Amino acid sequence: MTETDDDFARHNARMKRVQVARERMQARHTLERGLLLVHTGNGKGKSSSAFGMAIRSLGWGMKVGIVQYVKGSWETGEKNFFTANPDLLTFDVMGEGFTWDTQDRARDIAAARAAWERSKALILDPAYDFVILDELNIVLRDDTLPVDEIVAFLADRPLTKHICITGRNAKPELLAIADLITEFDEVKHPFNAGFMAQKGVEY
Repeated sequence: MTETDDDFARHNARMKRVQVARERMQARHTLERGLLLVHTGNGKGKSSSAFGMAIRSLGWGMKVGIVQYVKGSWETGEKNFFTANPDLLTFDVMGEGFTWDTQDRARDIAAARAAWERSKALILDPAYDFVILDELNIVLRDDTLPVDEIVAFLADRPLTKHICITGRNAKPELLAIADLITEFDEVKHPFNAGFMAQKGVEY
């Protein structure tokens, strides 16, 4: 199909109308404050997306803190990178692995409690602009921390910073107070075809 000068002219006129409509829509959106974001679902990319936002925030000169609730002794790409570049952001790996790895409920609770106390300190610290609570949803799913306590704190949080919480099976109580919820859906995953986890893609 070959486009004519009339086709181009109609397209350009249509895009001009779209531009005016978009500008009017943007003009009505004036609220600005820290957002509570939740990344959940069975698909891959929840933490990866959060780390992408961390880089975006750093690009704006914002101060970023990350607390990891589950990953502990694992070697991951993000751990290697942030450990090698400690001036970029605050990166606290406080988990000790999945519950089937630790096989110690009391230890799981103690690790999650320590991570939550660190998270609260970062959230309350006015120096931080963006705080990521990586896989907090997992410890809430397992009732390793009381969801009511976490939700009450987050509902009364300082509204000067963004907070992103990742992990499968986000609790309804958390979703109820979130400003943005993204459900990561698994359409196809190489693990189901027998592939092992790949460096740089999954860890």
